[in-house]
Amino acid sequence: MGSIPSCPKCSSNYVYEDGNIYICPECAQEWPKENNLEKIDSLRVSDANGSAINDGDTVVVVKDLKIKGSSSIIKVGTKIKNVRIVDGDHNIDCKVDGIGAIQLKSEFLRKVP
Repeated sequence: MGSIPSCPKCSSNYVYEDGNIYICPECAQEWPKENNLEKIDSLRVSDANGSAINDGDTVVVVKDLKIKGSSSIIKVGTKIKNVRIVDGDHNIDCKVDGIGAIQLKSEFLRKVP
């Protein structure tokens, strides 16, 4: 049995194994046992200004966004908390107040400092 690494996000030593992944109980970070650096690099996402967006960040919508298949609109200036980075064309997974769970493109968002 090999040694378990420290958490890459918070450097905690309380990491444990669960199947093929490591889990940090302090910050809830999960990562695969294999060192898939190419996949982690491909999930780097930047906002409309070029700033990096990470899991858990708060962002603001920079353009009115029509929701496909609905008459609802996400207005410019809408603040979205606790976004999640996902793989694909719509690379931000989030919950918008009044709309619900939705995926957005990062090019229409600006990271809040």
